[in-house]
Amino acid sequence: MASADASGNGIHIGSVQGAFAIGDHNTVTNNAAGQGGPAVDPAHEELLQAVRTLREDLRRAVESPEVRALATELTDTEEEITGTGAAAPGRLARLRGALSDAGSVVGLLASGAAVVQAVAALLGG
Repeated sequence: MASADASGNGIHIGSVQGAFAIGDHNTVTNNAAGQGGPAVDPAHEELLQAVRTLREDLRRAVESPEVRALATELTDTEEEITGTGAAAPGRLARLRGALSDAGSVVGLLASGAAVVQAVAALLGG
């Protein structure tokens, strides 16, 4: 696989299948057809991770209509991001509303603050 160039240095890679990275601090995204879902941009990926964490944290919260509505919006947001690669502005607005309605619970959870910040960044404020 590896071979030296004319000066005695270098790397030659003959064939690669899949995704890989060489070097420090690299990121790999494999968008091969038929493999996994759509590519998710970094801002939506951050929201997706925060949504998953908040959903997990809400399982320990006292159930109320506001908490149930927020849990539904979080589930729908996760499904939309994993299905399409992004959450539409309407979805983000509904999520922001549900976060506001369940503010007393969301304010107690660090994961809630992360979702609020990610939604605000995507909606521009």
